Amino acid sequence: MLNGILILDKPQGFTSHDAVAKLRGMLRQKKIGHAGTLDPMATGVLVVLLGKATRASDHASGQRKEYTARLRLGLVTDTQDITGTVLEEHPVQAGEEAVRAVLPAFTGGIRQLPPMYSAVQVNGRRLYDLARRGLEVERQSRDISVDTLELLPRQPGLPPRDFDLRAVCSKGTYIRTLCHDIGAALGCGGCMAALRRVRSGRFTLEDALTFEEISALLAENALESRLFPTDSVFSDLPEVRLNAEGDIRAGHGSFFAEKHLQAGAVPPQGELCRVYDSGGAFCQIGQARELDRGGTAIFCKINFGSKE
Repeated sequence: MLNGILILDKPQGFTSHDAVAKLRGMLRQKKIGHAGTLDPMATGVLVVLLGKATRASDHASGQRKEYTARLRLGLVTDTQDITGTVLEEHPVQAGEEAVRAVLPAFTGGIRQLPPMYSAVQVNGRRLYDLARRGLEVERQSRDISVDTLELLPRQPGLPPRDFDLRAVCSKGTYIRTLCHDIGAALGCGGCMAALRRVRSGRFTLEDALTFEEISALLAENALESRLFPTDSVFSDLPEVRLNAEGDIRAGHGSFFAEKHLQAGAVPPQGELCRVYDSGGAFCQIGQARELDRGGTAIFCKINFGSKE
């Protein structure tokens, strides 16, 4: 069984679930997951977790994403992208300066209302299930963070009502909702015409493989050389290395104090760290917690060292 991180350049027309199902068949491996869902019309970086790396799903999903998106003004749809039913059409008078002028209002910490066509649950039901039945229910807006939202240089031949954007944002941000809301702010409506994820956490398009490339690597028995190690998902966390006594305690599921470390230090209370055994092998994600007798130690948060 393969263990590690595979970066897929997801093609258009596949749901994230479809992409994982295809890979499951190609790799002949059941234990596969993904981090950070992409809509079927979206392409680009999909972080695929293999084997033990599936335990890193929550952390990988929570990392910041970068997208390039195409905003189409004058068109409002029920899905907030061009795949949906057209609800309104309006003439477009806004140009580049007008679009650029409204973008700061959608940058920083903002609240966003999830679209009806989304996987958000309300009273135990997925919103998209309700939307497909023609229902619309009250939703609660959510806090998101948009670090960067900028207008990209105009491409030759781009229709006058289309504009290319670059966005860097937090988990839970709907780019099609940003497009919809930007169109509303400009008074002509808008929707998303294209979306490509170019980065998820530390992983970029340069790291990504197409299905065809994965198939070729499998034929050469060389796919493992293109996998990222599981701990690469946690590269933003500090690391500690255990000493021989720490190795024994790790095997027993015990906590680690400073005396059980040969490198690194116990982080502040509540914070996470990468834990490696004395030989340098990644074994767990630890979290610093207060001991009953006083002081702080590292307790296992996610164990990656046990056998499958």
